[in-house]
Amino acid sequence: MDISLLYVWNMLGGGMKMTDSYRTDTWILQMFDEWFDPCPFNEDWNESHGSGLEIMWKPFTFVNPPYSNPKPWVQYGIMQNKMYGFPIAYLLKHDSSTEWYRLLHEAGANFLLVNGRLKHQTGKSCAFPSVIAFLEGWD
Repeated sequence: MDISLLYVWNMLGGGMKMTDSYRTDTWILQMFDEWFDPCPFNEDWNESHGSGLEIMWKPFTFVNPPYSNPKPWVQYGIMQNKMYGFPIAYLLKHDSSTEWYRLLHEAGANFLLVNGRLKHQTGKSCAFPSVIAFLEGWD
């Protein structure tokens, strides 16, 4: 792992809970079909698998980060967007009271509200509303 990425990973808090591994609804995956996903669903995930925060993201990145701590993913994506102009889309809880939401707002993100509750391919509605936050790329 590149030492600068390791530094960022450690500074941003790293780590993920096992309960954070949920599938993205199919209709959303279809919208971002050709996009890079640094945080794909992996039901067998554990910390030995590493993290999408340890790698360089690519142009057109879609992220469904761990809901328990999306802030490091938001911070890293904002950095990638500012440094390289990568368009980045996040699937997040709709919670405008959080610091990560404020950071996205200050970075100029557009927020697209998801109508209804997502089911994470379980058939059961989740307990919270969702939003797609989009950081535009350079022209």
